[in-house]
Amino acid sequence: MSDERLSATPPGIALGPLDMIAEGAARNFVIQMRAGRFHGFVVRRGDAVHGYVDRCPHMGLPLAQDLDAYLTPDGQRIACSWHGAIFAVEDGTCLGGPCAGQRLTIWPVTVRDGAIVTA
Repeated sequence: MSDERLSATPPGIALGPLDMIAEGAARNFVIQMRAGRFHGFVVRRGDAVHGYVDRCPHMGLPLAQDLDAYLTPDGQRIACSWHGAIFAVEDGTCLGGPCAGQRLTIWPVTVRDGAIVTA
């Protein structure tokens, strides 16, 4: 197994039940694969989920300094805890901060039969 940091996963990986993420919250996922390790996070909005690679486009650092702390205090946006960039939950577009105009890398996830799976 490699320690390389991956930027994608294959489809069909079951991450767990939808209710493992509270409404309006986010959760970190680390997936070890033969080719390396993937770091991502999922934000839940009702029965919908939005997944992103856990890497800020500004400096390439993981977004959260504390486990699962990906959202602004009001839970409406994704925030980089290192340099203050703010991103839209729906598409990862940077709305402000040092990487304005850039976006997070989408990690395709969906809900199937009550479970979050990679798409």
